[in-house]
Amino acid sequence: MNIRLIRNATLVLDYADKRFLIDPFLAEKGSMPPFSNTPNQEKANPLVPLPLPIDEIIQADAVLVTHLHPDHFDQTAIHALPKDIAIFTQNQADAETVRGYGFVNVGDLQKTVHLGEIKIQRTNGQHGIGEITKRTGKVSGLIFKHPDEKTLYVAGDTIWCQDVEEAIQQSKPQIIVVNGGAAQYLEGGHITMTKEDIYKTQQAAPAAKIVVVHMESLNHCLLSRDELKAFIEDKGLSKSILLPDDGEGYSF
Repeated sequence: MNIRLIRNATLVLDYADKRFLIDPFLAEKGSMPPFSNTPNQEKANPLVPLPLPIDEIIQADAVLVTHLHPDHFDQTAIHALPKDIAIFTQNQADAETVRGYGFVNVGDLQKTVHLGEIKIQRTNGQHGIGEITKRTGKVSGLIFKHPDEKTLYVAGDTIWCQDVEEAIQQSKPQIIVVNGGAAQYLEGGHITMTKEDIYKTQQAAPAAKIVVVHMESLNHCLLSRDELKAFIEDKGLSKSILLPDDGEGYSF
């Protein structure tokens, strides 16, 4: 497999001769307002440009959308993606919303999806703690399996929680992608993984390679790559926890 970070949580995944585009967030730098009730209100989203042309990014066999927050599926992606491309959402409600944008080949991941010998399963997640989850809503992760590939777990917008622990225990992934950045509102705590959450994920899957994305692209993500890198180095985990730059990819 090859996993390439585009920006934020947007990934291009080559897996068993199929190319997947995950959580396409394709807006031009600074074209969206900051998230309301969050720090850094002077910063417009996204904070950084795309590293590749959109026409190149959208060349995929299928699109997977873990949830419909605008930094995972935005208006630019809606306009740029071919209306007949295969799209899979976390549930039927999200699928109906996506069909409303004019897409005609939309499925959901409420049951395991099989594409040839590739098996894709949805996992649960927790987009924050307590009351804030009423605002952030339902989110999902993804498990990819194939006889000739390593098992991949894309955790999605979640903190470290029982759902993540169970996904690791049940699927035993060799590669894990987590959304870092410690995104947060002005109250309610973090809604994506902190450096401590990332460490807990590594401790739960010590043999896995962990790729950290969702960094330095949004006004409310407060954990920087430099801070996380120093933390990883202090723990002696630089070979286990990988921190790609936008546009960078890894083969496993």
